[in-house]
Amino acid sequence: MYQLLTDSACDLPLATLKANKVAFVPFHFNVAGQDLTDDMGGSYELQEFFEKIKAGVMPSTSAINIGEYVDFFTPYAKAGTPAVYIGFSGGLSSSMASAQQAKAMVLEQYPDAQLEIVDTLAASEGEGRMVLEAIRLQQEGKTLAELVAWFEANRLRLQQWFTVDSLDYLYHGGRVSRTSAALGTMLNIKPVMDVDPAGKLRVVSKVRARKRSLQALADKVVAALPSDPKQPVLIGTSGDTAAAEETKKMILAKAPDANVTLGDIGLTIASHTGFGCVAAFVMGAADRK
Repeated sequence: MYQLLTDSACDLPLATLKANKVAFVPFHFNVAGQDLTDDMGGSYELQEFFEKIKAGVMPSTSAINIGEYVDFFTPYAKAGTPAVYIGFSGGLSSSMASAQQAKAMVLEQYPDAQLEIVDTLAASEGEGRMVLEAIRLQQEGKTLAELVAWFEANRLRLQQWFTVDSLDYLYHGGRVSRTSAALGTMLNIKPVMDVDPAGKLRVVSKVRARKRSLQALADKVVAALPSDPKQPVLIGTSGDTAAAEETKKMILAKAPDANVTLGDIGLTIASHTGFGCVAAFVMGAADRK
């Protein structure tokens, strides 16, 4: 049996990873000058973090470095345990490139090791949605090679839709300009964003008023559902549970049998979205463009 690996930006419940024996490597973040590890709630209370960003605290994050990946991969290579790392989008972080370099270094020392790297081209629970697929494939008895082939063929079917309540954090992270952030705030504009085929965040449309942006997410999910009506649909939020629940209701109003689960956007991603981001993740019938 092969080992499933991921990172803390997958934003799945830690209990889900533990129950399925999925190991993770943590990202890092800084709050008010304090360097911390995103260990998925093991040492830092997520709701406390949400309150801080709601109050305007601007955290920063740092990618997983090569040495950390070497330390993460080496025990499996040394033990002869095949492993696959299902990681955060290389279009959004340098961590994926570091993972690839670490793999090369590990294979120099353990040339017979089986170590695969999968760029999910996804973020937050989108990455988590791909980890759930990996768990499913492993439980179905798929080989490591078959799992990697499935990802190559299907990862772009994942649709990832986001909206934020404030543009300040996207500006702080370099995702929008100062002018766009100021104008958007003044006009109560809420962007609807997705992740493009290169794994990068992009603005798809702009609507006025929070409820319309949530409805836009719900409509995107409903449009994708016919490809697999019973599939897991993940709705995540950085603290605005009421908005996430409203989005779920909007989905169920048009697709009452949809399998919708609410969850939290974790520390790493919430550092860039600010309080109140709502995101929806669903598999579509065709590759995103």
